[in-house]
Amino acid sequence: MSGPSQTAAPAEDQLSGPTAWRVLRVPVPDSLDSPEAWGVHGTVRAGDAVDREIYGHTDLALDAATALVTMTAQQEYKQSIRLVAVRDPRAGGPDRTPLASDVVGRGMVGLPQKGNTHVAIVYVGVDPAHRGQGAGTALWEEGLRIAREAGRTVILSDSSHAPEPPAGPGALESPTGSGRVPLDDPGTRFALSRGFSLEQVVRHSAISLPPRQVVVDRLREAARAAASDQYRVHLWQDTVPEDRIEDFAVLETRMSTDAPSGGLDLEEDPWDADRVRAASRAFADRGQGYLVAVAEHVATGRLAGFSMVSYPHDRPQVVMQEDTLVLREHRGHQLGMLVKIAVLDELARVRPSSRRIHTWNAQENRHMLAINEALGFEVASVDAEWQLRLA
Repeated sequence: MSGPSQTAAPAEDQLSGPTAWRVLRVPVPDSLDSPEAWGVHGTVRAGDAVDREIYGHTDLALDAATALVTMTAQQEYKQSIRLVAVRDPRAGGPDRTPLASDVVGRGMVGLPQKGNTHVAIVYVGVDPAHRGQGAGTALWEEGLRIAREAGRTVILSDSSHAPEPPAGPGALESPTGSGRVPLDDPGTRFALSRGFSLEQVVRHSAISLPPRQVVVDRLREAARAAASDQYRVHLWQDTVPEDRIEDFAVLETRMSTDAPSGGLDLEEDPWDADRVRAASRAFADRGQGYLVAVAEHVATGRLAGFSMVSYPHDRPQVVMQEDTLVLREHRGHQLGMLVKIAVLDELARVRPSSRRIHTWNAQENRHMLAINEALGFEVASVDAEWQLRLA
């Protein structure tokens, strides 16, 4: 299972067997080169180890710039508090500053500030080389304490699994009827032992670039025919035009209600123009670029759908699919396929180094999965979406 603090304020000290360690809040450094950035780099180090075990690569791993930005930017929309479990940081003396290499596990508590203010998102992950010593439990207990202190009544978390297990006694089936996760997995056991219920399974898919052009050409032609002259596509890079920003905020708000969420206790997450601007700045602060394709309904001039990808500048081969949505009132015109292909086409032009795209969809979202499968996306892993209701 995978809020800013200006000091490394310790949580309750923990001791397990021969290994002494503490849970600390990650300090917010002035820069990533500062000695105070040890917690940020330690978070990345632990996360890399967890991802390598699951996926065999670090395409999806948190980088230092992103870890820092999540603790400083957009706090008015979601406060993010990062935690680390540190191996005996007092071994070199009571005043010794911990090092990134002391970190054996990391956690995060996300506290939405606009919509879903009853929810806390809590993630915990421990370096596989240091499991079984109670670090995960201590990180979880501190995350739970922070969530309770903030008055949250629902805890959400997730765990990643590769590959998806076959149906049978070794699998835990999603209550949506689509997807499953392995029962005999540390993440599954951790969640179930703490009272979480599985509410949804999300499929992680990936496509190698460039895609098969003959397939894309055929699908593009069919999508254009279905959309006819009722819709036109616009492309934006690293910005949302001011004259479209209110419409785009509507699309992001609807993403929070229109996308399948299984049994998760989620409400509308409202976006406005300021939040769109803040999100755009955050991409730049993280050292990432993004592309957006939108479908405009010609008759009204309003946006009917969009697809967005982001890409880290320091990992030139990797692309992350962000949101894709077609408003319910505009479905049936292949707009989802149209905007996704528009992004693929533009990505080849502006970022030819791209070699793979990672995307995530609810396993019950057969319409979007069918689009991805037609384009050539293949299953890479699954994520369990966990929920715990607090007394």
